[in-house]
Amino acid sequence: MNIIAWIVLGLLAGAIAKAIVPGNQGGGWLSTMFLGVVGAFIGGTLHTFIQTGTLQLSAPDLNIPGVFIAVLGAIIAIFIYGFLSRRNA
Repeated sequence: MNIIAWIVLGLLAGAIAKAIVPGNQGGGWLSTMFLGVVGAFIGGTLHTFIQTGTLQLSAPDLNIPGVFIAVLGAIIAIFIYGFLSRRNA
């Protein structure tokens, strides 16, 4: 997947995840894109692990199921970040 597709997938997945999760996550468009890209890797890796049983770093494609997987991964990333930031404070 090329860099433009990563940016689009990251912005889309990050924005949807921030809209779904209650509370104020803060950050601008750059942090939203980063959250979406990290979520794509988390979701893609979990999806590959569930399908094949092997742990591989992967990411979904830029299509409807891929965006869904990336959004789920971004939601997981928001909860992990929230847990770690509350624990350190």
